[in-house]
Amino acid sequence: MKRFFLSLLGEELYVLLCAMLPVIELRGAIPLGAALGLHPVLNYILSVVGNLLPVPFILLFVRRALLWLGSFERFAPAVAWLERRAEAGRGKVEKFAVMGLALFVAIPLPGTGAWTGALVAALAGMRFPKALISIVVGVLAAGVVVSLVSYGVVAVFEWM
Repeated sequence: MKRFFLSLLGEELYVLLCAMLPVIELRGAIPLGAALGLHPVLNYILSVVGNLLPVPFILLFVRRALLWLGSFERFAPAVAWLERRAEAGRGKVEKFAVMGLALFVAIPLPGTGAWTGALVAALAGMRFPKALISIVVGVLAAGVVVSLVSYGVVAVFEWM
């Protein structure tokens, strides 16, 4: 079944789409690409691009989307949970502003990343250009860290 989806989508597109998913992001896409035998540089580029594609939409529309979803009784608890999660990271981001958001996104741990960083930035009212630049820097750094771990430090430098 796995081979069916890989042949249907292509390994590169599979990695790109995986990087776009919340929670998985490039922290899961880069190890996937490494397991599929993708070149480290191609894997890095696909994972970073895939991870960054949803970010502008999150920054621009998440407040309105959460407000609308929160108006439905069924979704209100999930919206409240997301807002609490964003609020938990808000203090660190506000304290250190642009660099704080970049570091928050760059740390390859569960609960951090581009999706959560964009959510925090949007709910904290950070301006779009600053938030986007911070998230891009964070994703680029996280991609390097995850690539080094996934391929091994020596292997990455041999491929370059």
